[in-house]
Amino acid sequence: MTGTVVRDAAGDPQSYTATAIDLTDRKTMETQLQQAQKMESVGRLAGGVAHDFNNMLGIILGYADMALRQVDAAQPLHADLEEICNAGERAADLTRQLLAFARKEVIEPRELDLNGAVGGMHKMLGRLIGENICLVWNPGEDLWMVKMDPSQIDQILANLCVNARDAIANVGTITIGAKNCTFDETHCADHVEFGPGEYVLLTVSDDGCGMDKETQTRIFEPFFTTKELGKGTGLGLATVYGAVRQNNGFINVHSEPGHGTTFEIYLPRCVDVAKQARTDGTKEPLKRGPETILLVEDVPALLKVIARLLEKQGYTVLAATTPGEAINLAREHARDIHLLMTDVVMPEMNGYELAEAVLSLDPQIKRLFMSGYAADIITQPDVMDEGVHFIRKPFSVEDLADKVRKVLDEE
Repeated sequence: MTGTVVRDAAGDPQSYTATAIDLTDRKTMETQLQQAQKMESVGRLAGGVAHDFNNMLGIILGYADMALRQVDAAQPLHADLEEICNAGERAADLTRQLLAFARKEVIEPRELDLNGAVGGMHKMLGRLIGENICLVWNPGEDLWMVKMDPSQIDQILANLCVNARDAIANVGTITIGAKNCTFDETHCADHVEFGPGEYVLLTVSDDGCGMDKETQTRIFEPFFTTKELGKGTGLGLATVYGAVRQNNGFINVHSEPGHGTTFEIYLPRCVDVAKQARTDGTKEPLKRGPETILLVEDVPALLKVIARLLEKQGYTVLAATTPGEAINLAREHARDIHLLMTDVVMPEMNGYELAEAVLSLDPQIKRLFMSGYAADIITQPDVMDEGVHFIRKPFSVEDLADKVRKVLDEE
């Protein structure tokens, strides 16, 4: 509140004017902004840790996979090596989930089995919601595949389950389910937000306090929250909505005060037939090639294992630990270099700047970026443009072989 005395020509007070401004909304927005900045800081810390951790996992998984391919499946050592690989992949999944919660993950849609994705998240979701809440998972029978980034499923489940936890006063139940469903033209005529087709329905239900109709109309608005000051940013359900719509899906909510809430997420069925995994304990033959690859990675141990993996697939590898060394190799190499495979976050310059320098020497060189945490660079519009590819660390030998071959074969 501000006030002013109004005086006449002689300077005598004649009246008093006062102005009052309600700052509640402004203060609320300031608090939400501070909370968002705090989460951004946490995300940056998580990303930095994940970058180093994923490099170490890449070394472990690379050597374990090479050893696995040299041991007969009937030998006891083969099973031991498989356990090392499985543990490394689970650790990579945990890191990916950490980055997903901090929204620091590069989006890479792929064919996904929701039964497996939700099942893999079950333990972590249990830790999120606490022991006083029962988490029930009802997997779908003969569930269709969807095309989506696994980190987005992690985000959706984490946000919905945390909201459900907060809606339950003491003890209660959160139920996650999945099933196939089909919508025809008749159904969509009555539901304008839906499109006809085949979908996988993912539901998250709770027996908490529920919501009234007015609240339901606003729950997907950024920064809208019914939680106490400092208890939420109002971005959780906005993130869920964005992830669903980004994948051409739909989301519904059913809720009544005192009768809990159910979120229904409809994701389009992926019509591509996923290749079946081998069940005889042997590995698929790796895709090979005779091309030359300029490999740049600032962690020497990781550089060594990736170079060996590529050489075993028939490629000639020029290995460099710094961008400067890579540029010198590109200048001095007498024959063609077909692919630049580079880390994104490095000393001297980042991977994109290195690619510009190398392409100035030969514009025909193709590019493949790799990183365990590249959100601040990879997601820039001028980086992930046409002809630029990305592989997330740590990667399996199969993923490496497939990705390199795909990039090299691209017109």
